Amino acid sequence: MDAKKLQPESLAAQALGWIDDKTRAITPPIHVSSTYLRDPDNQYRSGRIYARADNPAFDQAEALIAALEQGAQAALFASGMAAATAVFQALAPGDHVLAPKVMYWSLRNWLMNFATHWGLKVELIDMTDPAAVQAAIQPGKTRLVWAETPANPLWTVTDIAATAQIAHAAGALLAVDSTVASPVLTRPIEHGADIVMHAGTKYLNGHSDLIAGVLVSARDDDFWKRVKTVRAQLGGTLGSFEAWLLLRGMRTLYLRVRCASQSAQRIAEHFAKHPRVEAVLYPGLPGAPGHEIAARQMQGGFGGMLSLRTKGGEPAAVATAANVKLWKRATSLGGTESLIEHRASVEGAGTPAPPDLLRLSVGIEDAGDLIADLEQALAAALP
Repeated sequence: MDAKKLQPESLAAQALGWIDDKTRAITPPIHVSSTYLRDPDNQYRSGRIYARADNPAFDQAEALIAALEQGAQAALFASGMAAATAVFQALAPGDHVLAPKVMYWSLRNWLMNFATHWGLKVELIDMTDPAAVQAAIQPGKTRLVWAETPANPLWTVTDIAATAQIAHAAGALLAVDSTVASPVLTRPIEHGADIVMHAGTKYLNGHSDLIAGVLVSARDDDFWKRVKTVRAQLGGTLGSFEAWLLLRGMRTLYLRVRCASQSAQRIAEHFAKHPRVEAVLYPGLPGAPGHEIAARQMQGGFGGMLSLRTKGGEPAAVATAANVKLWKRATSLGGTESLIEHRASVEGAGTPAPPDLLRLSVGIEDAGDLIADLEQALAAALP
């Protein structure tokens, strides 16, 4: 059957249905060779020279991600940070870029330190407000607009289509960190994005046993070629076994994300008016900032990430995390197990996370069990 006629759930479950030509294996082999044989006439007709850029272990995973995001090509990286920073390093010193005030903390630190020292002119704005984007963009000077939606850890929502229109009118590209939504819920290229980034460590892999990053490009153009050159020359490439793990994880992507989204919605609704909770931050709640935009560009759910702001401030938040039994106190997101953390402690000075905020990554456990565990933990922290 023509893969273009299949639903994405089918493409993911069968990893595009590729079969190893030589062995007829359904599960792909792990290619570990670092180098490839040159032909007697000194040519490389296989198309492969050295595994840093030409690893066959990447082919199936990259093709699957590109298909799920409906992009032209995908590229695997050694981490989400390697993927994200490659986009900025494909620019030139002096280029102006816009990025959100609320975003993944490690990338924000890299932008405000390394990237600015290297020569990029980085401006942080409220990316959820199209008027703020319009006011900050500099036609002919702004080369890239970076968005993250929903944005960690407040889960604010950016209107991808509106931001793409503003960026393109000024001659800039739009890149979207869609890690939290995953291609199950949002496909930014459909809304006008030029580049989509995923921390593959999170939902794409989904089993907390892999560090990986992915970029997907809407076009195989000159900028995309520069991004791939950055990957090859700086060496931020994934290992063969890690590429195999990523592909394996994506086979259950749709099941996991939908389960986590349904449970997160139930948890958010349960605690929305809880006497021990000051506020629930989740785009799936009616009345939440960005809910209408999220409902338009997120299909089938609002993701597995939410945050609770506890009454009693930071001491109560820390005590709540200390008293969970089923939730795990750990940093990351998107795995099968549910995680909780006091985010301000992780990010430190300058964080946009309020001191009373607990970040929750909802896994695939029973939602009732997760709610009961939070209830007892809140009761222990706030008798």
